[in-house]
Amino acid sequence: MRFDLIIRNGTIVDGLGGEPFVADVAVSDGVIAKIGTVDGDATREIDAAGLLVTPGFVDLHTHYDGQAIWSDRMTPSSAHGVTTAVMGNCGVGFAPCRAEDHDTLVDLMAGVEDIPGVVMTDGLPWTWETFPEFLDALDGRPRDIDVAALLPHSPLRVYVMGQRGVDREPATADDLAQLRTLAAEAVEVGALGFASSRLTLHKSESGQPIPSFNAGRDEIEAIARGLKDAGGGLIQFVPDLIAGDFGPALETVFGVAADVGVPVTFTLAIGNAGDPFFLDGLDLVEKANADGGDVSAQVFPRPIGLVIGLELSGNPFILYPSYRELQALPLAERVVEMRKPEVRERILSDTPASDGHPLMFAAQAWEWMFPLGEPPNYEPDRADSIASRARARGVSPLEEAYDRVLDDDGHAMLLITLANFRDGSLDTVAELMKRDDVVLGLGDGGAHYGMICDASFPTYMLAHWARDRPSGRLTVAAAVRELTSAPARVAGLADRGRIAVGYKADLNVLDHTALTLHKPVIVRDLPAGGRRLDQTADGYVATVVSGEVIAENGVPTSARPGKLVRGRQSAPA
Repeated sequence: MRFDLIIRNGTIVDGLGGEPFVADVAVSDGVIAKIGTVDGDATREIDAAGLLVTPGFVDLHTHYDGQAIWSDRMTPSSAHGVTTAVMGNCGVGFAPCRAEDHDTLVDLMAGVEDIPGVVMTDGLPWTWETFPEFLDALDGRPRDIDVAALLPHSPLRVYVMGQRGVDREPATADDLAQLRTLAAEAVEVGALGFASSRLTLHKSESGQPIPSFNAGRDEIEAIARGLKDAGGGLIQFVPDLIAGDFGPALETVFGVAADVGVPVTFTLAIGNAGDPFFLDGLDLVEKANADGGDVSAQVFPRPIGLVIGLELSGNPFILYPSYRELQALPLAERVVEMRKPEVRERILSDTPASDGHPLMFAAQAWEWMFPLGEPPNYEPDRADSIASRARARGVSPLEEAYDRVLDDDGHAMLLITLANFRDGSLDTVAELMKRDDVVLGLGDGGAHYGMICDASFPTYMLAHWARDRPSGRLTVAAAVRELTSAPARVAGLADRGRIAVGYKADLNVLDHTALTLHKPVIVRDLPAGGRRLDQTADGYVATVVSGEVIAENGVPTSARPGKLVRGRQSAPA
């Protein structure tokens, strides 16, 4: 028998947590046709002796809404074994949208997701108005991996309510009816569900809270009932990650989900110190699931944070007027100026302005700020923090940070561990990842282009958690399960995430011993020459989507088999 692809003699990690075993995997017509000793030949064969063969990874939380329109490669995700990416998270996106509201959504995405306005203005053709038309635009674009979409709450609200939606006025009965109708329409054409947020930090570039910020329970329920009208779908939710609103917001959404009968996944961040109110969220999850619900907390397997530096969206001096005077200079000239003693003294003695991106409040979190080197260390020792280094030198943290951003002629980067780094370690994350009601996510690929590069987390998961960490390690089988079948189940994509006959032939062949995550780099490949952080890895021998090899040894091929996944998918018979 002749197949399209045979991967021979690999160590199969099935995606369900089963014991790895050595076998061949044969692929025909984009699906897995045989597992075991495969006779016959194929158009393409890969020798995987001594290598792992895993299902392609599923990333539940991305923002490729724009990049999937203007690019055929979903990097960094596709460079780290991801073969399916779910976008539309946090309730922001580009559809539905009337022409007169284009600027509103651009302002929203620029503020919430750090996508420069000029990138969107140049990169988005706006050939759509409705959400079905947006999906058609996605469907008509070749790309390396599959994408799926959630209906974003804020654009939907603005589409239905206009300026009243932008101003966060309560929805009327007519508004609620239209929201329900449009949510049902979105699911009918392929939305996996809808996404919403009430996170305080989610603000437009002009500084206004997002339209969905204080949407009432009746509005969440109307949209959820629209999902149910069309057969069901997932609610993705970002609660306000502060103690006062966290629990009540979750109770509202969990209550709606229980009443309507739909699943929920929500963002869970672990405070570095202080009241562990995240535990209250887990108590609510346990109660909801005990009552018959389907609720999962979405966690990130390394610190949630920022990457800052002189070439990026933020640095410790970004709000200082004396630094802003130099900000427009090319990097080399800026570094020369900043190394002058009189300029150094002027900036260090300055007072920060009150304007700027909400996340810039963290650009002086000295106890949680660390140099980011090669290879990058995402679980650094507290003794390496800017605060600790300053104490050791007998200088102020501001002085230490000033010197560090000038390292490598101004190309240096600093990592700020805003959350998940409780008491200076990832031990709490290790405990959470082993829970059945917790799922991996929050990589944010396609967003925060100048602040983070977290879409590389699958590589970190396999290298750090399943190989290098001295304690709290996961088995390779468990780590792969968390990257494949677990998120696929939450998304409702039962046709992928495992290696079994009849399942979608999305696969990774990787050298686990050689798997290495590199430091982020700055590339300028966005529309209008926009800048973004990218991150590569060694150890990926091949990544396969629908039976076609999209990358070999870290180098992309010309294959673009990725499709828009329309709606939830059933498991093969």
